[in-house]
Amino acid sequence: MSSFKKYRVGDKFKLDRCNPAATPFLEGTEAQQARQLDALAIELDKLQNLLHAAGQRKVLLVLQGMDTSGKDGTIRWVFSRTSPLGVRVAAFKAPTEEERARDFLWRCHAVVPRAGELTVWNRSHYEDVLVPVVEGWIDKAQTRRRYAQINDFERLLTETGTVIVKCMLHISPEVQRQRLQERVDTPGKQWKFSMGDLDVRKKWVPYQAAYEKALRATSTRDAPWYVIPADSKMHRNLMIARLLVKTLDRMDLRVPPSDPALEALVVT
Repeated sequence: MSSFKKYRVGDKFKLDRCNPAATPFLEGTEAQQARQLDALAIELDKLQNLLHAAGQRKVLLVLQGMDTSGKDGTIRWVFSRTSPLGVRVAAFKAPTEEERARDFLWRCHAVVPRAGELTVWNRSHYEDVLVPVVEGWIDKAQTRRRYAQINDFERLLTETGTVIVKCMLHISPEVQRQRLQERVDTPGKQWKFSMGDLDVRKKWVPYQAAYEKALRATSTRDAPWYVIPADSKMHRNLMIARLLVKTLDRMDLRVPPSDPALEALVVT
């Protein structure tokens, strides 16, 4: 089994050195892989129950990636056995007029995880150092300030009990082409397709450059980035599930001590 260390973003990170078709976390047949994912999902449910029972720490999973990289699919499969009461998902769309009238992190504060909660961000505050950069809406100085503000924001979260796991779902342009075409060709999936997806696809190279700079500038000791090879949906799901289970295991979560007042209690 591969180490996550290889996929953790460091100071010398280069996105083009990461193979989106790699499958280092796949083992066995497809049936065996499906069973492994189900077992990890069950283990994640147990760990999330401990997180909720302890009621002190929080976990934030950030999912970023180009269109069709599988953010929705990751949430569907990795949390397939987890109680919906213990996991909250926040989807970040284009900012509303109300949100644009405030600083770019304003909308994030309202959806950070509560004590005992695991929250998933489907896209995130990182959209504000990707889209504006590629479109030329902010300059280099403004971009650097946003990197610093993001690091400060995430340090605030970690210092107040939040464990942050950031995953960039890395796909190839050919796999994206296939997935977009599948949406176009499948009546039941056409609602997922937008003509704007093609406009963004034309800017693939600038977006890859923006991702590389953003990931390198904001991967810190307490809130590191992991690049997830995501051409294979199963590999993507297994890798993120393993990463989350490993993260929660390391938190050493425990059931709260028994209440002495309950020792002699008899329910009638």
